Amino acid sequence: MADYLLLMHGDATSTVDGAAWGAYFATLRAAGVFEGGSAIGGGACARRAGEPAALAAQLTGYIKVTAPDLAGARAWLAGNPVYEAGGTIEIRELPRG
Repeated sequence: MADYLLLMHGDATSTVDGAAWGAYFATLRAAGVFEGGSAIGGGACARRAGEPAALAAQLTGYIKVTAPDLAGARAWLAGNPVYEAGGTIEIRELPRG
């Protein structure tokens, strides 16, 4: 099993159902794949020298899940309130190290 981040973008095309988050998290927990997550707010980018890249303002939250592979992680998008509202979910594997 590998760890994946589901990064939610703030581009949903319809209203995100806040009540649906409880059901979604319950599904992930019941499957034993939920490893945490949170909404994320504003911040800043820093760089030792020169201008830093712009803050990735489209990211609004993350969920960490376990899955056997990318396809398995993608399967956990069903029921995600941002995904169901037409928003983008970026899936990133966390390297083992």
